[in-house]
Amino acid sequence: MKIGFIGLGNMGGPMATNLAKAGYDVNGFDLVAPAPNGITRAATALDAARGAAVVITMLPNGTVLREVAEQLIGALVPGSVFCDCSTIDVESARAVAVMAARANIDALDAPVSGGVGGAVAGTLTFMVGGTEAAYGKIKPLLDVMGSKAVHCGPSGAGQSAKICNNMILGVTMVATCEAFALADKLGLERQKMFEVVSTSSGSSWTMNSYCPAPGVGPTSPADNGYKPGFASELMLKDLRLSQQAAEGVDADTPMGLLATGLYADFVETEGGKGTDFSAMLPRFEKRSRRI
Repeated sequence: MKIGFIGLGNMGGPMATNLAKAGYDVNGFDLVAPAPNGITRAATALDAARGAAVVITMLPNGTVLREVAEQLIGALVPGSVFCDCSTIDVESARAVAVMAARANIDALDAPVSGGVGGAVAGTLTFMVGGTEAAYGKIKPLLDVMGSKAVHCGPSGAGQSAKICNNMILGVTMVATCEAFALADKLGLERQKMFEVVSTSSGSSWTMNSYCPAPGVGPTSPADNGYKPGFASELMLKDLRLSQQAAEGVDADTPMGLLATGLYADFVETEGGKGTDFSAMLPRFEKRSRRI
């Protein structure tokens, strides 16, 4: 199977590499990033997509996705699959699906969870929106790039699932960091705090698997100077997408809105850009109570 892969950055590069290692013929394109070993570098995105049974994209936002889709879909063979793995707004995902349907192309929105480590290890989780038939065509590829794929519903459902998941993640990380900062000021040892919370009603993924306190729990970016596994600016992007979606459907998400504001301050005015999203802990450590 010939695959076109557009976007060979920190996530797309390892994903494309895993497909090539599995024996697929992968032609890749990126404006900046080099083609990894095993990937044939195309001169343009159109060249990468031409003749492909599946085109996979990993792009920065919905505007870029629409531009790429408009360029590529007309050149694809009817019955082929256009699968976007970016995290973007729901409206753009649905617009691309409509565009593809007019050309008799199957479109899927399939954002991922698992970060760069999951992309390299091939353990990503895919949240997929689109038809069952299109999902069936691409499932073997998802199984190579990840350890789990969930068909969430029609076009846009994958992005909806990703946005809701990451809103929970952002809110939970803020609460976890707040709790450690409070525990510090109460004189509670961080290890004792972890031992209690990780096995009690306050347990969460951000506490048990991605603890923001260095030297506590499993190894996480906190143990590497908060170098990003998932950058704070990417969390801000996802939280803003959640609030854009909430506004569009008139959903009340006060905690999501508050977390968005906190990450906006952290990234844009407090030097948090380029750090892991768990670096909220040292932020809270330095702050006093504000009413």
